[in-house]
Amino acid sequence: MAQESSQAAGPRPGSSGPVPDRLHRVVVIVDENSNPFELGCATEVFGLRRPELGRELYDFALCSPEPGTLMRDGFFTLTGVAGLDATETADTVIVPNRPDTDVPRRPAVLDAVRRAHARGARLVGFCSGAFTLAEAGVLDGRGATAHWQWADSFRERFPAVRLEPDVLFVDEGDILTAAGSAAALDLSLHIVRKDFGAEIANAVSRRLVFAAHRDGGQRQFVERPVPKVRDESLAPVLNWAQERLDEPLTVAGLAARAGLSPATLHRRFRAQLGTTPLAWLITERVALACRIIERGEERLDVVARRSGLGTAANLRARLRRETGLSPSDYRRRFGPVGPSAADRVPAAAPRSRAVSR
Repeated sequence: MAQESSQAAGPRPGSSGPVPDRLHRVVVIVDENSNPFELGCATEVFGLRRPELGRELYDFALCSPEPGTLMRDGFFTLTGVAGLDATETADTVIVPNRPDTDVPRRPAVLDAVRRAHARGARLVGFCSGAFTLAEAGVLDGRGATAHWQWADSFRERFPAVRLEPDVLFVDEGDILTAAGSAAALDLSLHIVRKDFGAEIANAVSRRLVFAAHRDGGQRQFVERPVPKVRDESLAPVLNWAQERLDEPLTVAGLAARAGLSPATLHRRFRAQLGTTPLAWLITERVALACRIIERGEERLDVVARRSGLGTAANLRARLRRETGLSPSDYRRRFGPVGPSAADRVPAAAPRSRAVSR
């Protein structure tokens, strides 16, 4: 996607924030034996054009230390991509992930990761990409996650990293890591949401036919009980609740709607979603509040009431916890009153760590 990359260059009219003169540049490093799936996830989310949005989101490029890179298990050889010098102008660098976690990464790749980190680029590791980041030394003293099957190996090799083995992804602000392959999509959409807001992230997720938002704290491995007599899926009660988020929903009310005891409902949420009913409700309400703000509503009491968060004070607290932004900051960044959609700049995210609920 041959366009210039994104950083801000001057004051925006009527705003103290910067004006972008180029798109945010995302560069994926591909190395020998890299996984095609995660490469495809990055390409799909960050690289494809979005005509339905009427704008481009990112400037996207692939790079590799070699002119030809043999992908995992020799499925195919990737050629015709840039060299590692492409990372020198990247705002976000996605590091290579490979199944051979015990094989050291190329020194040239690790040096490129270190240089990107030193100049303030955002680093992203999908699945075993956490090994690349840890081997480069940029994760020492930081939180991260990786696929559950490599948790013991990762802890043994990198004791200075705080591994969270039971979550989908960990966001440390300038370094983000995702667990298994599918979690690469969760983290990618999380990044889009932080960069451009809930409306655009939802549009991208619809294009992918993928869940718009799975919180990073959800468990990697979800036990799904096999239905015996009747369907035990939570989908009906979830859909019902999503249509009534502005109403005073309670866990007891959800349980009654599902024909379950509160304790059984709690167990089903844990088994099927990896979270609690209350945490799910709060996440859904904050997401709805974000969409309402993005559509132009400025009155916090109205946003709080329509999203089911109750009061402006609760809205402020929940929004700051989930996004790191106050409602006014969120509106300036993503709302129609502030910069136009074409002028929105992905901002440096606050450091936060996804934790299991």
